[in-house]
Amino acid sequence: MFKSFEDVQKFGKDNFGVVSESYDLVAKDLKAIATEAVDYTKKSFEASTSAFEKLAGAKSLDKALEIQTDFARTSYEAYIAQASKIGTALTNLAKDSFKPFEGALSRAAK
Repeated sequence: MFKSFEDVQKFGKDNFGVVSESYDLVAKDLKAIATEAVDYTKKSFEASTSAFEKLAGAKSLDKALEIQTDFARTSYEAYIAQASKIGTALTNLAKDSFKPFEGALSRAAK
């Protein structure tokens, strides 16, 4: 694969850009994941606050149970949707982080 030290140096120089590109893609994807998590946390807090306010104003046990049931259902649905989004984002992160190396690996195998 490498015939001399110069070949190793050339390989390192050629692939520095690949590593840099991979880091840039990972940083972009991690930022998107963090933004998504912050947005979900804000929405979840607002929904919890709203449900608590509704519970505090409930006039009967039946109404309180209805409010709690609705809150639990919507919270669960929101969590499942968020988990799906994060799962997709993590899959994209893995794919994006290795994309730049595909060409470099094929060149190195020659």
